[in-house]
Amino acid sequence: MPLLGPRRHRDRALLGGLTSTGCAWLVVLVLDYGIGGVRGIGGWQLSPGHFVERHGLIVIIALGESIVAVGVGAEGSDLGAGVLLAAALGVVAAAALWWAYFDDLVPVAEHRLEAAPPGLERNLLARDSYSYLHLPMVAGIVLLALGVKKTLEHVDEPLHGMPAFALAGGVAVYLLGQAAYRLRNRQGADPARLAAAAACLVLALVAGQIDALVALAAVAAVTTVLIAGER
Repeated sequence: MPLLGPRRHRDRALLGGLTSTGCAWLVVLVLDYGIGGVRGIGGWQLSPGHFVERHGLIVIIALGESIVAVGVGAEGSDLGAGVLLAAALGVVAAAALWWAYFDDLVPVAEHRLEAAPPGLERNLLARDSYSYLHLPMVAGIVLLALGVKKTLEHVDEPLHGMPAFALAGGVAVYLLGQAAYRLRNRQGADPARLAAAAACLVLALVAGQIDALVALAAVAAVTTVLIAGER
């Protein structure tokens, strides 16, 4: 019998490994985020400026990975008009997400964190706004990067499965996270982001029926209109 066994045994072992890894990550996330929600955090002292800056850098790293995904997706492809257009649209979408975060969302939230009384109230605000609500933002960027990468590999055909949802659904998750972030920081509801998120969710539902390039163009259009409307 070969060392790795028949293919069905190898596939089963691989699936079991992935399932075990996924369960392990799930347990870690539940413990990491759950403990912060149930244990006392009033004894921690934090610097608002430093705390905000660290989380901003995390967002920048995630956005940088979405730009890297453009190059990875284009690797080995014919650099025709469709691929070049998809690469440009991917950069436009990533730039719009950067603008939506760093333009006025973060400065207002930072002032709110600085104004909160040191101790429990400030720590609760920091936990909710950054430890919790930044998770969907980063997850949304990662999903978009996956969608853009797959789009560059299949510009003239529809995406399927997770990549089809990730392309527009990732932006929806990101914008919903931002809307919740604004609400937690007493900046009020955000109809513009909620409307853009709803539009992206609709796109995520139909992405499997339209060419990937068309879906990416629609995502870039929604994010660009959002930013232009805010300006």
